[in-house]
Amino acid sequence: MTKNSALDTLLEVAQTRTDDAAKRLGALNAQGLDMEARLALLVQYWHEYCDRFQASMQRGLTASDWRNYQEFLNKLDAAIVQQREVLASTRRRVEAGQVAWQSARRTLKSYDTLAQRHMRADLLHLARREQKETDEHVGNTAARQDPSR
Repeated sequence: MTKNSALDTLLEVAQTRTDDAAKRLGALNAQGLDMEARLALLVQYWHEYCDRFQASMQRGLTASDWRNYQEFLNKLDAAIVQQREVLASTRRRVEAGQVAWQSARRTLKSYDTLAQRHMRADLLHLARREQKETDEHVGNTAARQDPSR
């Protein structure tokens, strides 16, 4: 019974670790989607601001307005580069989270396989014992009914 109890404990711990890894992976995936949305928003804003800049250039710009547009576009470029780096880092964390979850899941499956084997062995042992008891009971009953034996 101790082996089964220890195996049950291992199964519970592995299940908890797998669940925790799945939760972390879910949070990382949500964070990745958020970072992608932020990048898309920055790129969209950059395009809109470029369009405004082009339209303003066609109407005529003062030197200071031109400089302001250029500075702001440079800041947007820097923000886009930074957001791409954040997104790449987030994607690496998502990949690491996937590896951790897969590892935890493999461990859980291994323990589950061991538990199933143990249960099958116990059932086989029980069936053999019951068959032996039945055979002995039948033998004893037959011996009692036949006094010539």
